[in-house]
Amino acid sequence: MDTFIKEIAELLGTTLQMRGADIASLIERPQKANQGDYALPCFFLGKEQGRNPVEIARELADQLAPAGSIEKIAAAGPYLNFFVNRIAFVGRAIGAVIKTGATYGHSTVGAGQTLVLDYSSPNIAKPFGIGHLRSTVIGHAIKKLHDALGYKTIGINHLGDWGTQFGSMIVAYKKWSDKPAEELTVSELVALYVKFHAESEADPALQDAARAAFKKLEEGDPEHVALWERFKADSLKEFDRIYDMLGVHIDVASGESFFNDKMGGTIKRLKAAGLATESEGALIVDLEGHGMPPCLLLKSDGATLYATRDLAAAEYRYQTYKFDRMVYVHGQEQKLHFKQVFKVLELLDREWAHGLVHAEFGHYRFKDAKMSTRKGKTILLEEVLNKAIELAEKIVTEKNPDLEDKTNVCRAVGIGAIIFADLSNRRKRDVEFDWDRILSFEGETGPYLQYAHVRVCSIERKWGKPIGPDTNLELLTEEAEFQLAKKLADFPPTIRRAAEQYEPSLVSTYLLEVAREFSSYYEAHRVLNEAAPDLTAARLTLVAAVRQTLANGLRLLGIEPLSEM
Repeated sequence: MDTFIKEIAELLGTTLQMRGADIASLIERPQKANQGDYALPCFFLGKEQGRNPVEIARELADQLAPAGSIEKIAAAGPYLNFFVNRIAFVGRAIGAVIKTGATYGHSTVGAGQTLVLDYSSPNIAKPFGIGHLRSTVIGHAIKKLHDALGYKTIGINHLGDWGTQFGSMIVAYKKWSDKPAEELTVSELVALYVKFHAESEADPALQDAARAAFKKLEEGDPEHVALWERFKADSLKEFDRIYDMLGVHIDVASGESFFNDKMGGTIKRLKAAGLATESEGALIVDLEGHGMPPCLLLKSDGATLYATRDLAAAEYRYQTYKFDRMVYVHGQEQKLHFKQVFKVLELLDREWAHGLVHAEFGHYRFKDAKMSTRKGKTILLEEVLNKAIELAEKIVTEKNPDLEDKTNVCRAVGIGAIIFADLSNRRKRDVEFDWDRILSFEGETGPYLQYAHVRVCSIERKWGKPIGPDTNLELLTEEAEFQLAKKLADFPPTIRRAAEQYEPSLVSTYLLEVAREFSSYYEAHRVLNEAAPDLTAARLTLVAAVRQTLANGLRLLGIEPLSEM
């Protein structure tokens, strides 16, 4: 807990007759600096006491006497504002960053809890398109945020390796390809997939053939299984290359097919509980009483569906990992699907179902339509990443032609630009795909943040002298230094909020604010001054704290902080 918040909570504890931890959870930062350094909103007290929160705030301000590091207490409308000793605040804030280093912002709030995340989930026999970027980088960042809070996290790549689309692929391959399956590239598989859906619009019988082919696959037909395994193996190699480029590692890769022999048990349990009923030859769970259409378990031909597999997967994962929460990082168009799955598990009396979360997200879209692999309207993620790296190399070569390790730097800048362009958007918002915007190295972008980190590193290199442990931080008395220290102190609660809301963009926004505040400070104040070595040492300690915070934040987003660029 923030030591100042702890002091405020102790100060209020006796008067409010509340536990310090409960008070601390209510304290927030005022938006404007002149409103104080911390504030207690009194709305909850007004509700409890049936009184005007403005009067309550005024009474508390009159009753409480400043103590310790709290120098002033004042009411402002329904808020009780606290002003702290600035020298003490700066020393503690900067000291906390320097002391903890690479773990600054981390905590043990999640210790003893297990979080499972289901994310990325590309489809076999299709290329890794830009459409799967959001799930991958958002899921990866959410995992890293929870790692930083002490949770045991398990990332699962629930590959789309089952379903009627594989019947489509098999029909298309047998009908239009004259190549051995082992010689087909993923691009050629995609071309077959697109051709199938174009032809099936004119010939609906192809859809019947696809369903029949998938039924054979489910039944274990050797020829169909062999084709499916070949399509899957080729795709996994392609996916691994893309994950390596993004710096993403997912703990477990288990596709929908893994649950083939587990769905029967789930269906038996649903039947035994009286939840599964027949409807027009299909097997469903009736959810009309819960304001939803029925959850379809089996088609009339006995084929399984996404819901069947997700129900079996959820049960298996709980038995395997005993998770406290499981988060599905999937598109917002699947909102109804997950509501149905969660509700069915609740009706099955799975208490852990209350720990299931759908962290939905918006999608990349073309200006005129949604992306669609089956219509051939998609952009390959590898194409985007390579183009970003090429652009980074062009810019870096112009600005710093003698840069060492230019290849790795350009790779980090280009890929960082793509990741940040995604994670700087609110999770639920759709993002229009625009080459100029996504690859921009101007304004509030990933390269801008990496450059901010490089700039801080260059200041430290320019001084070139060690800063001892006895730096006198009391020399940092400027208003800008206090405000910058306050911003650094906001990093730990920002991580907590971002994790609680499954919203990495909160970290992106925070890092931009740190970079802007530091830039303004550095332009207005002389940091390196041979004539004032003690003040220089204090200011360089502040610089080091900024560098560490930027680095830690970038890593949480999956972006590499650079020392040169």
